[in-house]
Amino acid sequence: MLAVLSPAKTLDFESQCPTKQYSEPEFLDDSEQLVASLRSYSRPRLAKLMGMSPKLAELNHQRYQDWSRPFNADNAKAALLAFKGDVYTGFDLSQYREADFRFAQKHLRILSGLYGLLRPLDLIQPYRLEMGTDLKTKRGKDLYAFWDIRITDAINAALAEQSSKKKFLINLASNEYFSSIQPEKLDATVITPVFKDLKNGNYRFMSFYGKKARGMMADYIVRHRIKQPEKLKAFDTAGYYFDEASSNSDTFVFLRDNPE
Repeated sequence: MLAVLSPAKTLDFESQCPTKQYSEPEFLDDSEQLVASLRSYSRPRLAKLMGMSPKLAELNHQRYQDWSRPFNADNAKAALLAFKGDVYTGFDLSQYREADFRFAQKHLRILSGLYGLLRPLDLIQPYRLEMGTDLKTKRGKDLYAFWDIRITDAINAALAEQSSKKKFLINLASNEYFSSIQPEKLDATVITPVFKDLKNGNYRFMSFYGKKARGMMADYIVRHRIKQPEKLKAFDTAGYYFDEASSNSDTFVFLRDNPE
């Protein structure tokens, strides 16, 4: 079983790492091509491309000028430890042991506009490049065309390394990022957990809570060494519970009556 997450815009390259383990992203040659293209963008053009403020455009323009290989522990940081958005607040990484990081490395993947597909301990340098960005390259009109089948093939390769005969992909990513995967070419059954909170008498997906819940479920998978989707139904972090009535074989619905 493999779970996929979206990355985060918010990054932390200052705090200490609780592990000395790290690895190198599989698609660094591809990333370098994207960086080379982005380096040619002026700050105003970068702001328009990514829909960001001049201040953020300045920051990310400099990031792409500074991006360099080889990656090491001095100039880069493990992806799971570098991302700090809503999803990643769902992880309690301060409690992780080395065995937890090893399990995460095998069973979690992070989708990325710049890096394609990341293992949790793959080193990254600071960047901003959302998967939905219409960045034109020689491979096509946007990043979906750029990555094409590569991400799907990499997920299939990771699944093939696992011992279980029946393969499952747990989709904890946003639609923007999951669209970089070609489900019809996956050698796995896709299951999408959906998290809904009670508000004004109705259960609904609420972005902030839903993003955090995706991270909490990924954390639950690691800490409980979950390898079979059926065991996800016991997920009860932060008051969520599995709702059999509104779930099916492809969608696991979790409800919460008292949002934090």
